[in-house]
Amino acid sequence: MITGEIKNKIDGIWTTLWTEGNTNPLTNIEQLTYLLFIKGLDESELRKEKDAAFLGLEHTGVFSEMPADFTEIQKEHWPKMRWTQFKQLPAEEMHQVMITTIFPFIKTLGGKEDSAFSKYMKDASFMINKPATLQKVVTALDSIPMEDRDTQGDIYEYLLSKLQTSGTNGQFRTPRHIINMIVELMKPTPEDTIIDPAMGSAGFLVSASEYLRKNHSNLFLVEGLKNHFHKEMFYGNDMDTTMLRIGAMNMMLHGVDAPNIEYRDSLSEDNIEAENYTLVLANPPFKGSLDYESVSNDLLKIAKTKKTELLFLSLFLRILKPGGRAAVIVPDGVLFGSSNAHKAIRKEIIDNNKLDAIISMPSGVFKPYAGVSTGIMIFTKTGTGGTDKVWFYDMKADGYSLDDKRSPIEENDIADIIERFSNLSSEKERKRTEQSFFVPVDKIREQGYDLSINKYKEVEYEEVEFASTIEIIGKIESLELEIIKGINELKDMLKAGDI
Repeated sequence: MITGEIKNKIDGIWTTLWTEGNTNPLTNIEQLTYLLFIKGLDESELRKEKDAAFLGLEHTGVFSEMPADFTEIQKEHWPKMRWTQFKQLPAEEMHQVMITTIFPFIKTLGGKEDSAFSKYMKDASFMINKPATLQKVVTALDSIPMEDRDTQGDIYEYLLSKLQTSGTNGQFRTPRHIINMIVELMKPTPEDTIIDPAMGSAGFLVSASEYLRKNHSNLFLVEGLKNHFHKEMFYGNDMDTTMLRIGAMNMMLHGVDAPNIEYRDSLSEDNIEAENYTLVLANPPFKGSLDYESVSNDLLKIAKTKKTELLFLSLFLRILKPGGRAAVIVPDGVLFGSSNAHKAIRKEIIDNNKLDAIISMPSGVFKPYAGVSTGIMIFTKTGTGGTDKVWFYDMKADGYSLDDKRSPIEENDIADIIERFSNLSSEKERKRTEQSFFVPVDKIREQGYDLSINKYKEVEYEEVEFASTIEIIGKIESLELEIIKGINELKDMLKAGDI
């Protein structure tokens, strides 16, 4: 989460675009994303070149060889393509280089025409039409330090928060620190095949790729695993082409060469995927409502419902391989809703698969653009049951205030959640009066498959001993005497003329 100077600079850029006539928030986010992508691409190439020079190796990067089909004017622009040169150009020349050369160049960066990147960049347009505006924005972006990938991610998140309202189906952006926590809980492996069927800007996929780089760097030394990472590990679906473009750029900036990103309504009859993935990471749309006719019949078999949050849970069970895992954010209603559909999906996960954990999150986590109470549901697809006890955690703080300002605070349960979930064997003896505890599956069945933590959390009341009525009356009388004494002393002083 960004604050202070960086936040002010982004707000300044936003104001520049707005006052220059670009009033569509999503268009502005898209245009800034292109510029961030160009800046990040150069920084990434500079790092690779530096590493190669240090190791005495040759480096063939995106700027190593000029495309053969470049026109004469594009050839003239080639030395000015990289951000380090581009940012220094006069306004008119900068705009011409962008429109004529840089933007057409980045649209084909994905290599093959059918790559996710090329596919969704094909219809992209650069819409900052005034050279002076472009120069202002480039200068402002250049002053923001983005070598740290977390900062880059936070800037994306802050830009996306400018949308303010959620989408028509209730989708909204997941804070980066919550995404990172979920990925840390699930600990992706180099062999995993990961999907987010409602990917947005690909936050979960990016975080998973960063986790693997940090914890399994040796995967890039094994050709099969390296190829899997770049081409066969990451999958994402969305119905918003702008988000698909942003997601594709986000993945490429984070070093995934060919993510499998598709324009797809994940809940429709057209999506026939089954048992393809080993890990689902998602924050699917809440509060959406679909017509039965537009929903895959397979999903309606588990729970006949129009609610998107329930249909997505059915989808996750279908697309996971046996033994596959899911960590998904759900609105609280999914955990305790009393409709037949709510109970049916919870029963399916508990009785026919393995529910591992429920982490209850405070309602302010998604502020300022949503105040809904949510939880994290972690389960494993088995098809044969396996739930014997479920781990619950009552998360009270995430390191930020729970109001619209979301200011940094000291209280933060995230490290504790990760530590405890990674060592569940030591949680067995914890009482239900504590912040985390196990609940046997039989107790959950007795409660009608209710997964609200408040159903199982026990509160310890301290016995308070009050003074007897006679003692209280005695204290009142004593106070009354002191008051009368004080009043009499004040009267005497008035009579004597002392005051």
